[in-house]
Formats: sequence, C-alpha cells, structure tokens
Amino acid sequence: MKSNELTNPFTLKSLSLSGRVVMAPMTRSRSPHNIPGADVAEYYRRRAENNVALIITEGTVVDPAGHAYPDVPNFYGKKALQGWEHVVKNVHAGGGKIFPQLWHTGSVRQEGMPPEPNVPGYAPSSILHPSMKEGAVPEELSEKDIENVIAAFARAAHEAEQIGFDGIELHGAHGYLIDQFFWNRTNHRTDVYGGSNIAERTRFAVDLIRAVRQEVEADFPVCLRFSQWKLGDYETKLARTPKELETFLTPLADAGVDIFHCSTRRFFEPEFAGSDLNLAGWTKKITAKPVISVGSVGLDSDFISNRMSPEKNKPHGSEKTIQYLLERLERNEFDLIAVGRALLADPEWVTKVIDDRFDEINTFTMESLNTLY
Repeated sequence: MKSNELTNPFTLKSLSLSGRVVMAPMTRSRSPHNIPGADVAEYYRRRAENNVALIITEGTVVDPAGHAYPDVPNFYGKKALQGWEHVVKNVHAGGGKIFPQLWHTGSVRQEGMPPEPNVPGYAPSSILHPSMKEGAVPEELSEKDIENVIAAFARAAHEAEQIGFDGIELHGAHGYLIDQFFWNRTNHRTDVYGGSNIAERTRFAVDLIRAVRQEVEADFPVCLRFSQWKLGDYETKLARTPKELETFLTPLADAGVDIFHCSTRRFFEPEFAGSDLNLAGWTKKITAKPVISVGSVGLDSDFISNRMSPEKNKPHGSEKTIQYLLERLERNEFDLIAVGRALLADPEWVTKVIDDRFDEINTFTMESLNTLY
C-alpha cells in the first residue's frame, strides 16, 4: 500500500503539516460550564502524537445564542479561552497543528436551552428548522443582529490567532446558521442577505469571511466547511450541477477562504453524474484552492445506514477502501482527508494504517461515543 501518501507534507500560507490526515470536527459535549478542560486537551494530544497532522476541534460557539447542545465549549470569555490555550499547547507538544471550528447553530437552538435559557433561537428567517417537527419558531435576525453575529465570528478568529491556533474553520455546513443563509428552505429574506439563487444567498458568509480576514494576519489560514446535506434532510443539494456549484463557491473564494472542507456522507461517491470526482474534487477543480475531503473513512458502516463501500462485500474500514483513498490522494483529487469516527475509537488509527497494522485497529461502534478516549 502507498501509505506514504498519508505522510506527504502539506503547506498552506503559515501552515505546515507533516501529513495529509485531519481529525474531523465532532461534537463531544464534554466541556462542563462550556470550558474545555485538561481531558479535552489530552484527547486531542493523543491524536496529534499519532500522525494526525491537523486537528479541527469540535464546534466551539462564538456567541450565547449559538448554543443548542449541552456542554459544548465556548469560544468567548476568559476561562474558555484559557482552556483553549491549554489545548493548543498540548497539541503542539504532540507534534500536531490545530484549528478551532467556529460555530453558531442558528434556528436549531430553542429558548430554554443552556447556557442562557432566556436567549431564543435566531435564524435568517422565522422558519422552524426542517429537522424539527415542533418547537418555537426562531426570531429573524435584523441587519443589526447580523452585524453582531459577524462581529462575534471576527472576534473569535482574532482570539484564535492570539492564543496560538494555526488557523480557523468556519462551520458553514449541515444546516447550522451560516448554512441556513445558503439554503432556500431556511432563507426567505428579501433584503441583501436573501436571494432567489445560491450565489445571492452567499452574501452573509461573504461579509463574515471578509470581517474575519480583517481581524487576522494575511498568512493565517481560513477554512470553510460546507455541505450539500443538512441536518434533517440528507438528500438535499445546494448545487445540483457543477455550474451551480461554481456560482456558489466563487464569491466565497474571492472573499478570502483559503481552504474548503467539503463534507459528504461518503467520500468515495461522485458528486455529479458523468464524473468520478467527489464534492472536494469538484471544489478544487472550480476554485483551484486546497480542499479537505471527508465521509465514512475507516468505518465498517456509515453513520446513517449500513451502506457498504465501492468494493463489493467489503466494508468501509477494509484495506481495499483505504487503498481507494490513497489512490485519490495520489492523483491530487483532494489535498487532505478528514477522519472522524474512526479516530474516536482509536487515537492510533493513522499510525496503524501507515504501518499496515489493520488487524490491530479498534473498530468504531456507538460505544465509542460514550467516552473521551
């Protein structure tokens, strides 16, 4: 196996990575009082010590209205930022690099949720999130509210650079706030932040990216995670053709995105008919920017179904599927590969793959979600 593809160095602006494997962001809800503790720092350090070149943290919230899940870490407030500084030092000591994923859940939030129960959910439009059958309709963000949210993301980016992070990721995927502006099911606005097509609905993200870029140095990498699928609608597509994808990506790239993290359920599936390219492959072709691919790497089954891999009767975790991944890296379809649940079960997953120790890999099961291993 050409497992050396996983250890090829990668450079982007001030970021120098020792390999091509990224730890995907995964919400763990293990930060009491919304402050990442020593156990969180050690959790990430273990992966950094085992050939995970770049860690993208779990979603970390930029503003009190951005919370929708318990014990998710803040990226504001002195204690939370001190906790993140400790995480950064641990990851660097382990030989890795690290980005925080900056997050706002938008209309997924319901009033009464911690940490500030009186704060309601906010959204581009007063529409119940498609993943919910019932609940309070969110408040529509005013233009002043939008300015405040953008400012919160920009402050968080500035703090990340000051603390010592190696870049940031903006969570623009899966039906959360930034993505709610992209999606026609959740954005019915008639002002400049609305629009009849996907290109027009990038305005919020474009303004946010530009604000972030003004708060960090020019060589500080800014990553944007986006997805076609959404929480509550796994079959939806923002862009149904390569041309439509181009109209979506171009303004985001022009605003200052350095690298796109293209979230798919299965990395090995083509995005559009007539081409083998996945979403990351198309994104790289359209923008010429570096890309991260992700989706069911190293799993025996994906997180929604028992769908099997392209190799008949071979599961996702098989050597055949890893070979498929390495071949795509070798032909530069994408630059980096993010691994999620496989790394929850086994912090040494990358090292074992590189060493062809497949029989020693701890396989992911739902039990893996119960501990911060």
